[in-house]
Amino acid sequence: MTTRKILTLVAALALAGCVNLAPDHQRPAAPVGESWPLPAASSGTAAQALAWQTYYSADARMAALIELALKNNRDLRVALLNVEQARALARVSDANRWPTISAGFVNSRTPGKDDTITGAYQAGLQINAYELDLFGKVKNQSDAASARYLASAEGARAAQIALIAAVASTHLALQADDEQLMLARSTAATRADSLRLMRQKYDAGAASALELAGSESALAAAQVALAAAERQRLQDENALVLLVGQPLPAALPAMGELKGLSPLPAGVPSEVLALRPDVLQAEAQLRAAEANIGAARAAFFPSIALTTSLGTASSQLSDLFSNTAWSFVGQVLMPIFDAGRNQANLASARAAQGIAVAQYEKAVQVAFREVADALAGSMTLDAQLQAQTQQTEAEQQRLKLVELRFANGASSSFELLDAQRASFAARQALVQVRLARALNSVQLYKALGGGAGKP
Repeated sequence: MTTRKILTLVAALALAGCVNLAPDHQRPAAPVGESWPLPAASSGTAAQALAWQTYYSADARMAALIELALKNNRDLRVALLNVEQARALARVSDANRWPTISAGFVNSRTPGKDDTITGAYQAGLQINAYELDLFGKVKNQSDAASARYLASAEGARAAQIALIAAVASTHLALQADDEQLMLARSTAATRADSLRLMRQKYDAGAASALELAGSESALAAAQVALAAAERQRLQDENALVLLVGQPLPAALPAMGELKGLSPLPAGVPSEVLALRPDVLQAEAQLRAAEANIGAARAAFFPSIALTTSLGTASSQLSDLFSNTAWSFVGQVLMPIFDAGRNQANLASARAAQGIAVAQYEKAVQVAFREVADALAGSMTLDAQLQAQTQQTEAEQQRLKLVELRFANGASSSFELLDAQRASFAARQALVQVRLARALNSVQLYKALGGGAGKP
């Protein structure tokens, strides 16, 4: 048999492997409603089509921090390296579908009966135990590895979305911390002045010990709020440093005021959720589980391995390339008794597929809830902010009137302390509601899959 015939036979047998025992992939039906529980913005650019650079462009400092985090964050770096590892493993698995051709040279010495030594030389190409994939086992193993690679890539995109949202949220929290810190310092200074005046009145006999104790308590409460605000800001800054992956550069743009972000259209759940990276990751993992079923099924059928060599051989090194030598060995193995190993592997693969289906459905449900929660925030936080603003303005007006009455002796110090506490609490609550509204916009952008560009 000539060399060309041998190679033709090997190629024909390899191409004959057209049987695929893996189940056909069908995306599970989304176990969620066909629409969101609450209406959302109906116009504007969809979050998935809106790059984070555009959505957060109004705050230069925030955009710079996100850029630094995408370069330096260690969690994202690990996710990207996991993608590279999965890609390499997929290439290894795919390489198993092709024969490995080796070149070699063999020199053997055999002693004879009369103390003579017979030499043999052989050189050529060899294929060792190449498995013909007649039932798709190797192909399904390769497909499973490729699906795991795609899952890791989607996982990296999901990690990027989460990182962008975390940096934006922490930056917004820092802006709120600055406002709370300014408010606490101003309040503490005002109450310190009030205590000095009250102590002067007490020393002059114009104020009681009860009124003096009330002023001292009010100042201490303001100092407590000031210390809490300072601690919160330091902790949020530490969190931001960890997210960014380095100390905050001094050349960052200046910190701006706490502002809201633009509204986003929610779209149709079946279209939005199916394109979220975490949902795509779950679907890729389902494809890998389905491919594993095909590989487990193929183990019940015969496996065919080929070992071939083509080269030259001679007993004399000088005549090595004058004689052609070849060999062709085929091996067929049929499982007869394996103590139930193949059946158990198939049962395990089917159970893994069921797990993957449940995980996909759970990913869709979680994504639906995240969007629904963010939409609920959008529907209610505007009204809450408006009401809180009105209350804050009313409390400030009441404080002005009580201060005027107190200066004219028409109001007691207790009425003044009550008005001061109420005004301070209302202003604190206003900052918190403004922060909650801004954070909700970040969460809606994240829940809709915004920022999922190439990591």
